[in-house]
Amino acid sequence: MQIESLKVFCDLADTQSFTRAAQINEVTQSAVSQQISSLERIFKALLIERSKKKFRLTREGQVLYDHSKQVVQTYDSLHARLKELKEIISGTIRLATIYSIGLHDLPPYLKKFLKAYPTVNVHVEYRRANQVYEDVIGNVVDLGLVAYPARDTKLLIFPLRKDPLVLICHPQHPFAKNKAVRLKSLAGQKFIGFEPDIPTRKALDKILKQRSVVVHHVMEFDNIETVKRAVEIDAGVAIVPESTVIQEVNKQTLAQVKIEDGDYYRPLAAIYKKNKVLSPAMKQFLAILKDEKGKEPKDDSKP
Repeated sequence: MQIESLKVFCDLADTQSFTRAAQINEVTQSAVSQQISSLERIFKALLIERSKKKFRLTREGQVLYDHSKQVVQTYDSLHARLKELKEIISGTIRLATIYSIGLHDLPPYLKKFLKAYPTVNVHVEYRRANQVYEDVIGNVVDLGLVAYPARDTKLLIFPLRKDPLVLICHPQHPFAKNKAVRLKSLAGQKFIGFEPDIPTRKALDKILKQRSVVVHHVMEFDNIETVKRAVEIDAGVAIVPESTVIQEVNKQTLAQVKIEDGDYYRPLAAIYKKNKVLSPAMKQFLAILKDEKGKEPKDDSKP
């Protein structure tokens, strides 16, 4: 029996998916099945209740999972510590990010990191916010990049920067002539918004409600790029993170207007599973994202 087999078993239990466990460990689904069968022969016990309806560990499987998790974490800690002693920065980082961060915020940091550590492979997946959390908790990815990080006792939050929110409109829209607009001016305006479950939409709804402003949502999308395209054809106005519209404002396909009522920001953060052993590569990647070292992540299991 090898530690790798215990890791595969833990990943399978976390993701409840043979496909995901195979992807994480870069093996075939058949190899995952073979390793699970091998563990069952070694321990002379059924570890998984094989049902098409629902994935479930047996009582023996749960005991093996609990102990295997400790073994794998101890092994990962040892491996990471030895790499640090040798000053080796290598390996693979599995990263899940929401679209706006992945397209507009991540690229310069990723370029800087890969230039400094060319032997590290960074695998990036673009996901909806809820899927990023699921992938991090399920150990499908090592790190997640999100906006408006949600508290979860299973996660640690590594705060990054705050992105100013701005109003955008078509260059010929009346708002484009102003340096700033008040939120009450948006009342009754055709508004291009994000879908209701998107964290930025929830934050904007809260801001508008606090100001007693009711907008007319004419379109709702799940990503920033489609929101911008709708505003470019003058279908309505929108409030978006400033970093996502730099290119369009420079090309004058969109006009950017400051919100006069106050400074509103979209907080960004990296998240990872609590008790996860961060490799030297992951630590350096977080340091570059933050542009500073030694910052401790926020533990949301504490008040």
